[in-house]
Amino acid sequence: MSTPGINWSRLVAWMASNVPDVGEPTGVSLISGGKSNLTYRIDTRIDTGDRALVLRRPPLGHVLPTAHDMRREWRVISALAGTAVPVPEPVALCVDEDVIGAPFYLMGHVEGRAVRGRQDAELSPEDARALSERLAEILAAIHAVDYEAVGLADFGRPDGYMVRQLERWGQQWERSKTRELPEYDRLAVRLRDRLPAASRAALVHGDYRLDNTLVRLAPGAAPDIRAVVDWEMSTLGDPIADLGLTLTYWHDPGDDERSALPVAGDITLTPGFLDSRGFAEHYARVSGADLGDLDFYVAFGNYKLAVIVEGIHARFVQGKTVGEGFDEIGAAVPLLVARAHRALDEGL
Repeated sequence: MSTPGINWSRLVAWMASNVPDVGEPTGVSLISGGKSNLTYRIDTRIDTGDRALVLRRPPLGHVLPTAHDMRREWRVISALAGTAVPVPEPVALCVDEDVIGAPFYLMGHVEGRAVRGRQDAELSPEDARALSERLAEILAAIHAVDYEAVGLADFGRPDGYMVRQLERWGQQWERSKTRELPEYDRLAVRLRDRLPAASRAALVHGDYRLDNTLVRLAPGAAPDIRAVVDWEMSTLGDPIADLGLTLTYWHDPGDDERSALPVAGDITLTPGFLDSRGFAEHYARVSGADLGDLDFYVAFGNYKLAVIVEGIHARFVQGKTVGEGFDEIGAAVPLLVARAHRALDEGL
């Protein structure tokens, strides 16, 4: 069985030795939609019937230092299991790169799907509003986790978080960039000059948006977010930075420029869905957070996303991406930089 990023025979042998209770692996398929870590469905057969698992591994090719850390994802979903934050069941971690060529982990398959565009879900205005409110409420729940109590006290260094974030993503840019962008350099200076006062420390997801959750859509029932996934950039830090990045992905009615960004879905254009300001206000209501510096965090979200997208573009240029939809992604980088400048100049 040949699947990019998977050595099937070695995976089957490793599972038989390390997690025999999950059943005999019978098939593997790439789950579409990811442009960073690779995610696969692993079908297994056990005495009581068939079971599905999900395998996560780093991307092929260009991998930045500290990025795509499977141990980190594994640790956080293991810590959050049983809390108010819905996550998949942690099953097993493998750090032996000889098995499939990279560290990976297995988690339980969740009955739900990533909802990114309006074609992914038919929502009534009432359901659209409920789903967007629930998205804000789960973000607030992540930020409310007692990270010391769940064993994540050493998961990050909250003091000086935003200073280090600016330095980190600047370094990632230098490692990833495929061209010179003077407006990016000017943006980095502006952000350093506008750093807000330190916020409270919280667990942050690092890439929170609707299509990094799994949504159950059942006839006659309100949409339900069953799990938050893609924790590769989670740490302890400033929770408003999480909110700022979520709003970076948001597509508001009338924002025609947003349609040119392949990193942004249009599910938020569904009638009834909260707009970006309404989402921020609902988050503030349920979390009690002060959003006085939100414009800075939205600008930073665009800055960070520009670096992430440039890294994806670099892998595409090297021919190291798996799947479709990468050929135009590089054009999003200067657009994201321009939107960051605009957030600093004009606000949300």
